[in-house]
Amino acid sequence: MDGKPGNPGLRERKKQRTHAAISDAAITLFLEHGFNQVSVAEVAEAAEVSKRTLFAYFPAKEDLVVHRLADHETELARVVRARPPGTDPLAAVSEHFLTGLRERDPITGLNDHPQVRRVRRMILDAPTLVARMDRFKTGAERALAQALRETADVPELTARLAAVQIVGVRWALADDNAERLEHGESADERYPDAVAAAELGFALLENGLRQLTPRR
Repeated sequence: MDGKPGNPGLRERKKQRTHAAISDAAITLFLEHGFNQVSVAEVAEAAEVSKRTLFAYFPAKEDLVVHRLADHETELARVVRARPPGTDPLAAVSEHFLTGLRERDPITGLNDHPQVRRVRRMILDAPTLVARMDRFKTGAERALAQALRETADVPELTARLAAVQIVGVRWALADDNAERLEHGESADERYPDAVAAAELGFALLENGLRQLTPRR
C-alpha cells in the first residue's frame, strides 16, 4: 500500500505536488507578464512538465487561475445544507458572509494582500477569465438552487430565483469591497462599512425571501 488509511499514498502526493507546482508557476508568470501574454508552453516549461501533462491537470488555460476559486463555487450550497435545524437558509448565508468579512476571506473582497489584489486585477483584465468567472457564478447559482430545493422544501422556480438573488448580492458586496480597496482603503478601514453593506443587502433579500423560512 502507498500509505496509511486516511492518508494520501505516494502516487497521490506526487500528483498533488505536480498540480501545485504547475499552478504556482502559472500564477507567477501571469502576474509578472499578464495572462494573455503567457503561453501554456511557457507555463509547462517553468513547471518542468510537458504540455500534455499540464493539460492532464488543467484542461484549459483559464483553469490555471480559476481552480484556486473552485471550492467557492459550491460554498453557499454547503452552507445551506449544513445549517442547524430550524435556521433560515438566508440567515445561514448572511452569517457565513459576515464571518468571511471578519476573517478577511478573499471571496468577500475584503482582503488587501498585494497578491490577492493583483490576481483580481489580472482576472478583470483578461476577457476569457471574466467569462470563466461568469460560468463560476452560474455554477454557484445552480448548486445553491439544488440545496434550497433539497433542504427548504420550495418549488424549483422559487429555488432558482432565490439562488440568483442570493449569489448576486454576495457577488455585488464582494465587488464593492474589492473596488474600495483598489481605490486606497485598507481592509481594516473598510470593514465597518462592509459589515453595514452586507447587513443591508441581506435585509433587502429577507423582505422578499420570507417563504424560505422553515415551516414550524
